[in-house]
Amino acid sequence: MGGLRETFLTTHWSLIEGVQKQQDPDRAVIGLLLARYWKPVYCYLRRKGFGNEQAKDLTQGFLHEVVLNRHLVERADPAKGSFRSLLLHCLRQYVIDERRRETALRQIPKEKLVSLDMADPPELPEAASLLDPDESFNYAWKADLLERVLGEVKESYVNRGMETHWRLFHDRVLQPVLQDCHPLSLKELCTQHGIEDEAKASHMLDTVKQRFHEVLRRHVRQTVASNEDVEEELGEIVRSLKK
Repeated sequence: MGGLRETFLTTHWSLIEGVQKQQDPDRAVIGLLLARYWKPVYCYLRRKGFGNEQAKDLTQGFLHEVVLNRHLVERADPAKGSFRSLLLHCLRQYVIDERRRETALRQIPKEKLVSLDMADPPELPEAASLLDPDESFNYAWKADLLERVLGEVKESYVNRGMETHWRLFHDRVLQPVLQDCHPLSLKELCTQHGIEDEAKASHMLDTVKQRFHEVLRRHVRQTVASNEDVEEELGEIVRSLKK
């Protein structure tokens, strides 16, 4: 997302269920699933002390050796918790297994490789460099989820010709959080964005905030097993934003 609160990731049970229903999962779907998982895996491995190239190789190895070859997606069960927790548990075991880690890439048939866009892997932000590997994994997961949510909200307003709503939300709510600074007053924002009065600006802000919460809740609900888990996950995200 920028600043010290950069980049993170989400899982969609609908995608997982789509893979589970196919006898021969389409490689395009698998590729999409992998594209969503490699960033937190990579961040975890970097925080475990691996260099850039080795972390990329191990990420590729883990995704193919464990996620694909052991059918981790097909075995996922939302009743047993989030896919994020399952993935992290398996990643810990993968790192512990020295022999598998050393031979993983050599065991992957070239024709089964799914290309990962890792030419320019994410630079670990300063905040992530202070976290332990598990925290770094979860940090990378949540930040990407937030980026997806914010991207959807922004697109919905821009496409409807209501970009001023988004810019007001960005300047009043997002920017102060990301840059750890005080927000501009509504009066200043009205002048900056050509809004008639503060009452109208306040109403516009409330509208975008409501939309943001709706989209965030929907995205989170797709990653967990129950409504109770939604509240717990939302709480974690809110706490992350306040750090």
